[in-house]
Amino acid sequence: MAEPNSSFKPIKPKLKPKPRTPKQTPESKYWSSFKTHQIPDLISSITSLTFSPSPPHPFAATHSTSLKIFNPQTLSPSSTISSFSDVVSSASFRCDGLLIAASDLSGLIQVFDVKTRTPLRKLRSHTRPVRFLKYPLHDKLHLVSGGDDAVVKYWDVASETPLLELLGHRDYVRCGDFSPVSHETCVTGSYDHTVKLWDVRVTGSKTVMEVNHGKPVESVVFLPSGGLVATAGGNSVKIWDFIGGGKMVYSMESHTKTVTSVCVGRVGKENVEEGREHRVLSVGLDGYMKVFDYGRMKVTHSMRFPAPLMSIGFSPDCGVRAIGSSNGVMYVGKRKTKEENVESGLRSFWSLGVEEERRVMRPSYFRYFHRGQSDKPKEGDYLVMRPKKVKLAEHDKLLKKFRHKEALVSVLGNKNPENVVAVMEELVARRKLLKCVENLDNEELGLLLMFLQKYSTVPRFSGLLMGLTKKVLEIRVEDIRGSEALKGQIRNLKRSVEEEIRIQYSLQELQGIISPLLRIAGRG
Repeated sequence: MAEPNSSFKPIKPKLKPKPRTPKQTPESKYWSSFKTHQIPDLISSITSLTFSPSPPHPFAATHSTSLKIFNPQTLSPSSTISSFSDVVSSASFRCDGLLIAASDLSGLIQVFDVKTRTPLRKLRSHTRPVRFLKYPLHDKLHLVSGGDDAVVKYWDVASETPLLELLGHRDYVRCGDFSPVSHETCVTGSYDHTVKLWDVRVTGSKTVMEVNHGKPVESVVFLPSGGLVATAGGNSVKIWDFIGGGKMVYSMESHTKTVTSVCVGRVGKENVEEGREHRVLSVGLDGYMKVFDYGRMKVTHSMRFPAPLMSIGFSPDCGVRAIGSSNGVMYVGKRKTKEENVESGLRSFWSLGVEEERRVMRPSYFRYFHRGQSDKPKEGDYLVMRPKKVKLAEHDKLLKKFRHKEALVSVLGNKNPENVVAVMEELVARRKLLKCVENLDNEELGLLLMFLQKYSTVPRFSGLLMGLTKKVLEIRVEDIRGSEALKGQIRNLKRSVEEEIRIQYSLQELQGIISPLLRIAGRG
C-alpha cells in the first residue's frame, strides 16, 4: 500500500475576528431603514428636489430641460413637463400641492397645474438665469425668486408682476427659503458669502439682517422653529440664530468637499424629545449624506454614495428621502410603513410550509452538490488553499503567444524602464530582439529611440542599452536618414551620450585629485 504524501501539511483556517464596531444606535437604525432605490437615466445633473406639502407627498426632480414628478409609493414618474427652452434649475410646490412653479436658466419662471401639466403663468423679469424660487408655506398668491442678476424678486403670481425687487447682494443669488412661521419673511444666500433676511413689509426693500458664511453659499433653509437658519457653503454647514441677532450657533465641517444642498428631516414618532426630532440633512460633492442633530450639536449618521451629490429632499410624512447626483442617478430611500410590515409578516406566515418544502435537498437537485460552500470555517477544521490565479501583464501575455514585436511595443508605451529592460533581456535570450527592431515602423522606432535616449546612460541599464543603441543605428540607418523626427531623436541621443561622457571625465579628474590626498592622509 502506497504511503501518503508526506509533503502535504494541513493548514488551519484563519478565523475572522469578531467585529469591534459598536452597535447601531436607534437613530442609525432609523436612517438605515430607508431602503435605497436607484432611478437612473435622468440625462444630466439633478439640480433640485422638492416634495409636495399635501398627501401623498409626490416629489419633483429638475434635470436637463425637464421637470419630472414621481409617485412616492411606486417611485415611478407620474408626469413629465418638458416645455422649457433651457436647463431647469429649481422647482417649488404651492402649499396645497395643486400648482408647481419651475425656473430655468433663460430667466423664465413658469407655473403649472400638477394634474394637467398646463402652463398657467409665465413670469418674465429676470435678465439672467434664475437659480431658485420658493412658494411660502401658507400663501397661495406669491413666490420669491433669485438668480445670476443678483436681484431677489417678490412676485404676485396672478398678475405675473414683481411686487418688490430686493437689492443688496453683490454676486449670484443661489438659494433661498421662506420662514415656516411667516409668509412675509424669507432668507436668501449668495456667492458674495452673505445670507440676508428680508421682510416684504419693510419699506425701501432693505435687508433686515445679514450674516457672513465665509464661503459662497450654496443652500439655505429655515429650521422648523423659524428662529434658526442652516446655511451651506464650502465644506461646512452653519446654524445661525436670527432671533438672537444673527449669532452663529455651530459650524459642522464633516464634509471634505463643497456642501451643495441641505434640507430638514424628521425622525419618526418613536423619538420622545420634541426639540431633537428634526435633523439637518446635507449632501456634498464628496458623495456623503450627513445627518446633523442640531439639538445635541453632533453628526448622528453618515452614508456614502458612488457619485457627487447635488440635491436632497425629505417628505413631510418621513416616508421618502430623495437624493440627486451629478451623473443623472437619483437615490430614493423609502421607509416601510406599518401596513407594509404587517403584509410582509402575513406573507411570510402563509409561505412557511413552502419554505420548509423548498429547503429539503435531494441528490437529484443541483443545489445538493453545492451545499456547504458558503459555510465559514470553524475551530478544528482544516482549510485546503486554492492556488491563486496569477494575473499577467499585457506584455507577458503577448510573450506567451510569441508575439515578440507587439510585446516590445506594448511595454515601450507603458514607460516603465524595468519592464522594458526585462522584455528586452527575454527577447535577447530568445534571439529575437534584433528581428523585432528590423520590423518596427517609424512611429514605433521613435518610441524605442526616445527610450534609449532617456535610459541608455543610466548605469544599471547602460550595459544592455548602449550595445542595443549601436545595433539600432546600424540596422535602421536608412530609415533614420529619411525622417526628420527620427533625426531629432538621434540628435537628442547624441547629446545625452556626450553629456554622460563629459560627466565621466569630470569624475575621473576628481578621482585623480582625491586619490593622492587619501594616500597622504593614510600615511599620516
